[in-house]
Formats: sequence, C-alpha cells, structure tokens
Amino acid sequence: MTQTYVLTDLDKLEAEAVHIFREVAATIERPALLFSGGKDSVVMLHLAAKAFWPAPVPFPVMHIDTGQNFDEVIEFRDRTVERFGLRLIIASVQDDIDAGRAKEIGGPLGPRNKLQTVSLLRGIKENQFGAVFGGARRDEEKARAKERVFSFRDEFGQWDPKNQRPELWSLYNGRHHKGENMRVFPLSNWTELDIWNYILREEIELPELYYAHERTVVARDGMLLAVNRFIQPQGDEEPFDVMVRFRTIGDATCTGCVESHATTPADVVTEVAAARITERGATRADDAISEAGMEDRKKEGYF
Repeated sequence: MTQTYVLTDLDKLEAEAVHIFREVAATIERPALLFSGGKDSVVMLHLAAKAFWPAPVPFPVMHIDTGQNFDEVIEFRDRTVERFGLRLIIASVQDDIDAGRAKEIGGPLGPRNKLQTVSLLRGIKENQFGAVFGGARRDEEKARAKERVFSFRDEFGQWDPKNQRPELWSLYNGRHHKGENMRVFPLSNWTELDIWNYILREEIELPELYYAHERTVVARDGMLLAVNRFIQPQGDEEPFDVMVRFRTIGDATCTGCVESHATTPADVVTEVAAARITERGATRADDAISEAGMEDRKKEGYF
C-alpha cells in the first residue's frame, strides 16, 4: 500500500527557502547571509543550515552593526555564530562615522538605521559579495511587497522597483556584472504568523526580548520604548513597569515594544494570529518618517 505524504504550508515554505539557498550557492560567487540576531535572520540561518546539512553553512554571516543594539541581541548573535561555527563579518556604522563616510543624525543617540546603508554597501564591496541573503518579507511593508526573491542591485547598490526581473515558475536569474549585486530574500512569501509557527515547530531559540517580561518603559510618539542606556525619560515622561515583548528588533533608540503576556512561542502564535497591524508598522519609529520612507531608503541601497 502506497503511503501519501501531504506537505503542509510550512513544509512548502521551507522547501522553497531551501531551494533558494541552494540555487544561490550553485550559481553566484561569494554569497553572505545578513544576520542581526532578530527572529527573521535566525529563521533564515536555521533554513540555511538545513539546506546544506550535514555540511556546514558554506558562506559567512554579516552584521551591519549600528552600535545601538540591545545588549541581549548582541550576546545572542555571538553565541549563535559560535554554535554554528560561522565566520562573522561586522560592518560597523561607527567606523563609517569616524571615517567621515556617514554623518550622525541628532547626535550620538540619534537614530542610525538610515546610516546602515553606507556600511552595508561598504561591507558588500570590501568582501566582493555577489549576493547577500536578507530576511525581509513581503507582508512587512509596501516597498518590500514589490521585491522579487532575487532583487537586482546596480553597481551603486541601488534598487529600481520598475526594473526587476520576472520570476515566473520560481525560476531565478542571478546573472550580474562585476560590481553589481543580488539581494536574495528566502522568506519573501512568509508572513509573521508563518515565522512564529515555524519557530514553534522547529523549537528555534530566540533572544528573550521576543517574549513577555516586565520592563520599565516610557510612552513616546505613540509607542512604548523600553528604558535602557539609549532610551531615558525626557521632559515630563513618567516611566512605568508593564509586561511587554518586542515583535521586531532593530535599534534600541527607535524600536518599540507592545503590551503582552506571551511568554512562549505558542502564546506568541495566538497573539500574532489576532494582530491587525504589522510588526514594523506598530513598533518601528524609523518606518513612520513618511509613507514612502522605506522605498526611498531601498532605492539608495538599504536592505
């Protein structure tokens, strides 16, 4: 009797991502994986490890370090790199500021997310990466919904949303000239709920910031910001303690948290299933600059 195996939606997403990793490794020289320690990059690394198991991941990971990261995330990043036996490349925003290639906005504690573009493009050029894997998903934001899986970038690292290659039948074209680059997004078709269901199924470890803890926060610009060495109460702001977690993790200067009692992956799955606002829309001040803010940054070379 023949047994039929039915693929779940997560199985199909996993298979697609594994295929993308193998396709890049087979066709593009010197790829690298962008790794920040955030949930999407952690899932992406888990998938890359599956794609090449039992061999090690055949490319390095690169972190674009703004210098304003949550301490817990940096500790998790280093521990994960050691556990997988990876080569970590750090492209430091502070180095670019010191060298005059980037200029701080609003002083030492001003937001640095926009400055990451300079460090990202420098890291790609110095290491001659033909492709870099990013954890962006189409459900996150309007500009990212326009991305192909293989996103072509010209010799200046710029993205033209009107000049992208067709990907009919999931056929990917990675051809590019020297100096040009491909950004590759294996998680393009995943949603936030898919990510959390996969984390739950695969028992993937994440920084504890993603789970609810009682933290001291301040309310600012419609968000809750955790008090830390980058965020301190201003003016008449009154700090208070509340159970919160982070849906996304970026710079500590501009990433908000949400009230939550979700302390396990299963709890988070239930919470995300009921959410009606994307994680970036709810908790990232850098995305609220303008409606076209993300697209403008991506055209300049951002993730």
